[in-house]
Order: sequence, then structure tokens, then C-alpha cells
Amino acid sequence: MDKGKGRIRSLNRRGVRSEKVRPVEARAGRPEEGAICERCGALFSRRTWRRDHAVTDPMLARATWVVCPACQQTGREEYFGRVLIPGAAAADEDDIRRRIQNVAARAAFTQPERQVVSVERHGEVLEVLTTSQKLAHRIAHELKKAFGGRTSYAWSDDRTLLATWQPREVKLGTR
Repeated sequence: MDKGKGRIRSLNRRGVRSEKVRPVEARAGRPEEGAICERCGALFSRRTWRRDHAVTDPMLARATWVVCPACQQTGREEYFGRVLIPGAAAADEDDIRRRIQNVAARAAFTQPERQVVSVERHGEVLEVLTTSQKLAHRIAHELKKAFGGRTSYAWSDDRTLLATWQPREVKLGTR
């Protein structure tokens, strides 16, 4: 049987580490298996924080109560994603804020480390700060999908994402 290059390359494991350390673990260390966040209720299981696992009474009895990295980031107001929404009309702001919260809630269910740090208005600009680049990207994409307009993304060297969503302009007299 003829071996293709894909099969040969898939067997090459040179340069691959099996004991990868995630950036959060490198900074704060890895908590014990079964640790539970005292702020958001996330469970540390199989090296990740999760909210989709049911917590049983025996788990609670042996649990270690800690503060997860996302809640620590939120407390320090540290962010890695920033979404700017210039010119958000007051009439649409409630819908925009509701959409942001829905996207954040959906993301936090499977990945609790992705949270919204703050949603604040600075003059004519609505600013959303998130604990991850991915959540900021997802929020800008979902706003574009729901309300139209344009998005732009700019990644910086300090591991942050600046996403800008520009709502489409409504021309008077046309629909």
C-alpha cells in the first residue's frame, strides 16, 4: 500500500510538547481538580473551567473554593478584547446591550473564562471590554449579523483585540 505524504507527516511528532502549560496556568498556577469558583460557580475539571457540568453533593463536600482567572480579571478590570460602537443611537442602545449580554451568556456557558468586564458609554461611543479576544470578536460579529453595518478588527502586540462595529447609516426618506 502506498503511503501518502499526509500519513507520513501525521506520524512526525518532532517539536510537539505533551505537557503544554496554558498562559493562565503559567501566571496563577493550576488549581486542584474539582475546584469551584466562589463568584461565578464554574468548576475546574480536566484542566479547564466549565459551567456545563452538574455539581453533586460529594463534589461540593471535597471542593476547594477559589476565584477563577476570569473573575480575577473582571475584578482587576483587565481586558484582552475591546469593542467600540461609535454613534450608537439611544433608541437602539437597549437592543445592542441586550444582544451583547445574550452573546456573553452563551459564550460563558461553555467557556466561563470568557466574560464581559464592562459595558460603558463614553460620549457618543459605547465601549465593551471582555476578558478574551475571542469574545470581543464574537460580539462584533453578532452585532453585524443582527443589525448590519461594518466591522473592523485590529490585533495588537500586547495580546489585545480592538473590534469596531459601525452601524449602518439610515438615509432619511428611504427604507
